[in-house]
Amino acid sequence: MLAVGAPTALAAFGQDAAGVVGGERLGRPDVQVAPLAGAPALPSELTGRSWLVADAGTGEVLAARNAHLPMPPASTLKMLFADTVMTKFDRSLEHRVTLAELADLGAGSSLVGVKENLPYRVEDLWRGVFLSSGNDAVHVLAHMNGGLQQTVTEMQARARTLQAKDTKVASPDGYDMDGQVSSAYDLTLFARAGLRNADFRSYCSTRTASFPGGLDKLTGRRTSFDIANTDRLLGTYPGLIGVKNGYTTNAGATFTGAAERNGRTLLVTVMHPEAQGKVYDEAALLLDWGFAAAGKVQPVGRLVEDTGAPASAASPGSPAVPEAADSQLPPWSRPPVVSGDGPGLAPAVWTAGVLGTALATWAVARAAGRRRSAPARTPAVPSGTSPSGTSPAGPVYRTGPAYRGGATAVGGATGINGTGRRRLTRRARALVSAARTRRAR
Repeated sequence: MLAVGAPTALAAFGQDAAGVVGGERLGRPDVQVAPLAGAPALPSELTGRSWLVADAGTGEVLAARNAHLPMPPASTLKMLFADTVMTKFDRSLEHRVTLAELADLGAGSSLVGVKENLPYRVEDLWRGVFLSSGNDAVHVLAHMNGGLQQTVTEMQARARTLQAKDTKVASPDGYDMDGQVSSAYDLTLFARAGLRNADFRSYCSTRTASFPGGLDKLTGRRTSFDIANTDRLLGTYPGLIGVKNGYTTNAGATFTGAAERNGRTLLVTVMHPEAQGKVYDEAALLLDWGFAAAGKVQPVGRLVEDTGAPASAASPGSPAVPEAADSQLPPWSRPPVVSGDGPGLAPAVWTAGVLGTALATWAVARAAGRRRSAPARTPAVPSGTSPSGTSPAGPVYRTGPAYRGGATAVGGATGINGTGRRRLTRRARALVSAARTRRAR
């Protein structure tokens, strides 16, 4: 059905009609949809108190209900945690967990099974976050980031750059705490931003993994055990990418998912349906509807862009997962990474690599030029005897202007070591200048 407006709902979360992020209609409490001719009807079985379905590429919101209603997010808040912290640590980095890092876990927290006094790779901890929704893995990563409060502060700042104004962060893991809320709209923003990171996308789409265990008492060797993603749509809904589910008694069930079909990626968020298990059913129904309705409905709002992202990533209509053309290049020729959410190397390393490549190319060309410009050796006497009539161990060679060949014939050593060297030098300087420009941006 179409909503006609409800000013009281806007007042409930402190936004007026003119200031609703993403568009005025997203501030209304009723179902918002603008069908055109031939558009399919929305599913009638939807019970979520708040939900939204949007095109990840264009940012168009296809339909929504109570999109900005603040509610406890449960573990779906881990998407914001990952988007805030993931780029700070190399995935292969090992960290030895301390007992203090596992303290203060909320009662009944979901755990992956991290143990103190043992080393864990960062990538294993992130699998624990996404697959098992492990609050213990979150706490370890948060302590690596400077502590729980530091991480909460950074998450709140990240929410601001994403324009996620409904979100109030009190814990990095989404555990129920007073005042901690988010909305279907904000959670969708977190998913869209996170999926721009290849590691984020990889972790949230992983169905099963092996996780490090404790030490075997008999052999002293490290054990391992299997973990599985608790997202019930992953592997069952065609084209599902991820991203994160959550549940607490207070928050009820929450879920944000992304699916791709025929080159189109849709995002869906459902919060607090009537029953916990329905969160997946209703998300699947909305995805089905969204793929069928694409091009047959007018948008009722828009996902705003990340104000902290580079201009190329934040431009309207940018895809949720941009083409990773740079990942096909060798590391030294990839663009420098400023925000850490793409392939490549840090600016200084990248610049050094460019210079090294240019110098190596010049050295090879110079060596080749020397070989080509070396005097050609030709037997002076066809019979192999010396001019004096003696028979040396081998033929006698002579040199002279008449036998200069090689590099001179194709431009000579001057063509390689002079003009070519200057050309390579200018190229190296241009690459350094480009790197500095990218870094300045």
